[in-house]
Amino acid sequence: MAKTLYSVSMSLDGFIAGPGGDMSWLTDHLGPNPLVGELLGDIGALLVGATTYGGDDPHKNDEGAGQAFGGGWEGPQYVVTHHPGTPADNLFFVPDVLTGLDQAEAAAGDKYVNIMGADIARQALEAGRLDEILTIVVPVLLGDGTPLFRGRTVQLERIHHSAVPQANNLWFKVLK
Repeated sequence: MAKTLYSVSMSLDGFIAGPGGDMSWLTDHLGPNPLVGELLGDIGALLVGATTYGGDDPHKNDEGAGQAFGGGWEGPQYVVTHHPGTPADNLFFVPDVLTGLDQAEAAAGDKYVNIMGADIARQALEAGRLDEILTIVVPVLLGDGTPLFRGRTVQLERIHHSAVPQANNLWFKVLK
């Protein structure tokens, strides 16, 4: 059975995107991270918010521009949107988070559904369907932008922590 994971890079002051959805701040901090490399093989499907799907790409100047994880992952992607585009191979548009979760979990099998997008993660959490959160804390202060989470207090249990030169990896289980 699939588990849901919200994986995200975050500035030390708690922002996952700069003002206006700017992701250029992350480009200088992308680099080898063995934990991310291992995780990619454990992802069976993506559930992506429309803002993230159509937003700024920190890989825009790389070979992997426009691809999930800079081209490091391929598989089914479910984009939550009220304005669906044209479906393509492994690209599906869904009207809401719960429909997206159902379809992505079925596609993922016993692997992770990796959630991308703060609002999608918040909705999955509120629905009781977010299992884990992996936050990669990057040594930069943005001062403003999209926060990691807004909403209620949620208890977490740390299940992993590690460091690489450009980040600290913090992985948590959501306590329900």
